[in-house]
This record gives sequence, C-alpha cells and structure tokens, in this order.
Amino acid sequence: MKPLAMAFFCLALAGLADAQTLADRPQDGPTERRASLSQERSRLEAGFATEDAACHKRFSVNSCLEKVDVKRRAALAQLRRQEILLNDEERKNRAEAQRRKTEQKSSPESLQQAARQRAVAVEDYRLRLARDKNRQQDRAASSSSQQSARDAHAQKLMEHQKKAQARAAKQVAAAEEAKKSNERQKKADARRAQHEADQLNRPPAKSRPLPLPPP
Repeated sequence: MKPLAMAFFCLALAGLADAQTLADRPQDGPTERRASLSQERSRLEAGFATEDAACHKRFSVNSCLEKVDVKRRAALAQLRRQEILLNDEERKNRAEAQRRKTEQKSSPESLQQAARQRAVAVEDYRLRLARDKNRQQDRAASSSSQQSARDAHAQKLMEHQKKAQARAAKQVAAAEEAKKSNERQKKADARRAQHEADQLNRPPAKSRPLPLPPP
C-alpha cells in the first residue's frame, strides 16, 4: 500500500474511532452527536475525494479507485451504523417522552386541570352566546324603533299631503265660484245697461187732448 493511501487509511480509521466516541458520549445530546457524525462524514468524503484524484495520476487507475471505494464503503458503513443507533435512541426518547406526557395527562392533577379548562371553555361559550343574543335583540329593537319612526313619518307626510290637497281643492272651488259670480255680475250689469239704453231710446208718448166740458 502506498504511503499516501496508508496515511489516509489510518486517518479514516482514526476518524471512525472519533465518530464512535462522539456517538457514544452520554454527555452529548442526540443533536450534538448527529452534528458530529455529519461533520465526520464530510471530512471522510473530502479525504476520499482527494485520494480519488490521486488515483487518476497513477498508471493503475481502476485498481486504485477500487481500493478507495472499499475503504469508502467501510468507513461510511460504520458511520451509517452509528446514525442508525442514534435514530433508534431518538425514537426511544420520543416514545419515553410521549409516555411521560400521557401519564401526566392521566394524573389526577391533570384531569382536574383539564376539567377546569373545559368548564372555563363552556362558560366562555355560554357568555358569548348570551352576548350574541343580546346584540341580536338590540338590533331587532333598533330596527323596530326605526321602522316605527319611518311609519310615523310616512303617516304625517300622508296627512300633510291630504291637507294640502284639500286646501288646493277649496282654492279651486273658490276660484271657480268667484269666476261664476263675476260672470253673473257682468251679465246683470249688461242687462241694466241695455235697459237704460232702451229707456233713453224710446220715443216720448203722445199727449191726449183734454176732454170737453159737458154742456
């Protein structure tokens, strides 16, 4: 094995050992260990890419690349096993957290708190319904009052129109009567004038002789 390949292989093994150590450290949480494994994967991939590039400079390129692939698969398989273990641990932690949450919900204190919350929700709902009902009644009363006001205004307007029509009818009747009276007066004046004219144009009556005295 070439010195460069041997050196990188040793570094890969050391990286795997570090990854194993990082994945198994109890003081680190799953998030920190997952980040460490991701960093180790990136470091190994960069190193294998460097070794692939070195293989292309050699005479036996394919043989060199095959050896690098073997080491790559071994290193990444180790990382994948650590990731699987970490996934299992996270699933167990989630299941345990869910179990504790369920137990807390089933405790007498949680049940009492849930009952109080339901009672508060029911009371809020009742008050909201009462407020909505009151608003509807207020709107109905306001609408009724407005309708009554509109009806009263319409009634007053109708009465005013009737009175105006009655006044107009009286004025028309008075004007018609005044016209007729004026015409009667004109006719009477005309007859009187005609009579006076006839009297003036009549010839004077002949005087009869006085009767003779008796013998």
